[in-house]
Amino acid sequence: VQLVESGGGLVQSGESLRLSCVASGDIIALVSMSWYRQTPGKQRELVARITGGGSTNYADSVKGRFTISRDNAKNTVYLQMNSLKPEDTAVYYCNAVHRTLYTPITDYWGQGTQVTVSS
Repeated sequence: VQLVESGGGLVQSGESLRLSCVASGDIIALVSMSWYRQTPGKQRELVARITGGGSTNYADSVKGRFTISRDNAKNTVYLQMNSLKPEDTAVYYCNAVHRTLYTPITDYWGQGTQVTVSS
């Protein structure tokens, strides 16, 4: 499985960005896709997740502001980020969890995309 993110950038507080993550490879066996973020010196944290069945969950800090969605025809997961705050500044990573009857659960990661929110 390969994941390629795009859409990061520099915005001002209150503005919006949309991140995209295109998946390729054995995507049929993906059980969920997620967005994580990481800042220097801190652990990577879950921002939002969408399962194969379409269920979603969010970190408390982004509820009501961020929306995760997917376009199965394009093999793409999106993260719409509205009302951005300086504390949302981080490198955002796309994650996919892969599982089959014959292989262990495996995490795949994209290369990351920088989001910077200025005050």
